[in-house]
Amino acid sequence: MNVLLSAAFVLCWSSGFIGAKLGAGSADAVTILMWRFLPLALVLAVVAATLTRSAWRGLTLRDLLRQAAIGALSQSGYLLTVYYAIQLGVSSGTTALIDGTQPLVAGAVAGPLLHQYVSARQWLGLCLGVTGVAIVTLADAGAAESVAPWAYGLPFLGMLSLVAATFLEGRSRTPVAPSVAMTVHCATSAVVFTAAAAASGAALPPAEPSFWLAISWLVVLATFGGYGLYWLILRRSGVTAVNTLMFLMAPVTAVWGALMFGEPFGAQTAIGLAVGLAAVLIVRSDGANGRTKECSRTAVH
Repeated sequence: MNVLLSAAFVLCWSSGFIGAKLGAGSADAVTILMWRFLPLALVLAVVAATLTRSAWRGLTLRDLLRQAAIGALSQSGYLLTVYYAIQLGVSSGTTALIDGTQPLVAGAVAGPLLHQYVSARQWLGLCLGVTGVAIVTLADAGAAESVAPWAYGLPFLGMLSLVAATFLEGRSRTPVAPSVAMTVHCATSAVVFTAAAAASGAALPPAEPSFWLAISWLVVLATFGGYGLYWLILRRSGVTAVNTLMFLMAPVTAVWGALMFGEPFGAQTAIGLAVGLAAVLIVRSDGANGRTKECSRTAVH
């Protein structure tokens, strides 16, 4: 996997947690998500109707509905749980590390669903990663006594939603251009979040400049950068390889959150993050062999 591409993905994906924290002080999670995706969907729709019309040719209604389902899982379900967790007080670093348990879940089902090989060495690294998650989560819960215990379950639900989207895409037999997938996914999220915001009376955006700064941050860095690179790297390297990078989101986000928002970063947090990094090194050291045995059609777009 290209190192620069991987580094850009880690930074851009981590920026999504920071952007969520930026907007949490000025608006409800569903309001932030509505205004993140509604203008973006309109712009992508115009681009689809003018510049990328050829990419839509040959696609059936079934293909588009599959992409809509993938978008609902990988954006709507995933982001709503993550944003609400941060809004409820779960630190951005802990949310990122819980999100990083994707490799264990993805590895557990990669064999039966996509016929991909996960070695014993990779399993060791994946289990170490979960240990790191537990250490950091306990540290964060101890430092933030006002956070309800069930709030820590929200990022787990979001992680499961993204894993489900990953495997739904991996089982698709129809190649879909990235521009088409991005448009359908964002349009689906725009509909979901606009309906949710309108139903809850939270559709009106606040006037604070910090809100629009957060929206711009999320659109440019998190959506085009993080989300776009996720599917690109997934296509090039497979499920296990791309999901091991998720363990790197936690240390990057934790340091970023500590510097930017003063979030707690004690010895226990550092130990948990170190365990997560060790997990990455173990899994990645075995990545060359595992990658050669992965299914070649994983995440076709």
